[in-house]
Amino acid sequence: MFSPCSSIRTSVTLDSKCGVMLMFKFHIWLQVGFLYFSVVEDYFTGLVNLKGWKSVYCDPVRPAFLGVGTTNLNDVLVQSTRWSSGSVEVTLSRFCPLIYGPKKMSALQTMCYGELAFLPFYFLPLWCFATIPQLCLLNGIAVYPEASNWFFMVFLFVFLSSLSKHIQEVLSTGGSMRSWINEQRIWMIKSVTCHLYGSLDAIMKRLGMREAKFMTTNKVIDDEQTRLYQTGKIDFHTSIMLLAPLVILTIINVVSFVGGVTRAMVARKFSDMFIQVFLSLFIVTMGYPVIEGMILRKDKGRILPSVTILSVLVSTIFLSLGSLVLSVLLK
Repeated sequence: MFSPCSSIRTSVTLDSKCGVMLMFKFHIWLQVGFLYFSVVEDYFTGLVNLKGWKSVYCDPVRPAFLGVGTTNLNDVLVQSTRWSSGSVEVTLSRFCPLIYGPKKMSALQTMCYGELAFLPFYFLPLWCFATIPQLCLLNGIAVYPEASNWFFMVFLFVFLSSLSKHIQEVLSTGGSMRSWINEQRIWMIKSVTCHLYGSLDAIMKRLGMREAKFMTTNKVIDDEQTRLYQTGKIDFHTSIMLLAPLVILTIINVVSFVGGVTRAMVARKFSDMFIQVFLSLFIVTMGYPVIEGMILRKDKGRILPSVTILSVLVSTIFLSLGSLVLSVLLK
């Protein structure tokens, strides 16, 4: 039998439960979302550690869950920019892991959270490594020891040990050399784009120049994007703000590599410029998909000619002004 009173009681009960659930979620959101002065949720698993939970390493043979990751460059950059902004917000607050974590966690666990918190600041050294040695290479200025100098071995050891450790980690987890190359590429792409914009966003929020907001990641599956992903092609269909830095740095390194090799061979100073030439070559090799997207590809995921033209213009201005500044400083 249908009872109006029963229906009303059920409705009230459901409304009450929904209201309690909403209040509970709102309470948790206030506790978690603003406890670290950030609305980004991905970093807040550290809260349970501070509440007394102990972390354990769990890596079962059978995957514990199935998820879907981003498969195109635009979603990767938008998502990573949000993550970078949240990490820097935590770093700039009183909850910075290096000063807040040691009270509640072990030193190693504090270092792990600290690595995540300071990860976005990779943009600074990578922008320097991708521009300054190249500019000096074009102008015949050596910034590293020559290949015959014993100090050259220090740079070689640091570079090779870093790459070797990453290769070992990839291979030990079932990956391949192709996986390692892709990880290197996406790390470099994120560092010069997402980490830069995410850090600037967090700093501007801290200074009160921007309001806190949460950027969502696109969950819609596109057939063309899926096809490019399955064939190993990067879909460069993203905003010019995110794409331009990547294209600009690639162009700068291509120009510096060609010009630097030519200058070194003519002046017979290849030993002096070896590290700078190799650095440009390494960046150009890792940035080959960008070169391919500018010149060779004709599909929808290619880099638009307008982006290429703008990037060439900015690169020319940077190299011209940089050369002028160096000539003035070295007089």
